[in-house]
Amino acid sequence: MSAVRYFGRLRSLREQLEARLLLHEERHCFGEGDIDDGTTRDLKERISELSRQMSRRN
Repeated sequence: MSAVRYFGRLRSLREQLEARLLLHEERHCFGEGDIDDGTTRDLKERISELSRQMSRRN
């Protein structure tokens, strides 16, 4: 896989995770996610890992 394609895939995955995180946080604000099930932490960790992988490829 070319570096550009790999980077694009990582960026796409990160954007998807960021969208899921935003939706999860919005639900929490409206009281639909009162239980801390670790989703926010998990999504943030996965986003950070993708960001690290992207920065290593540059």
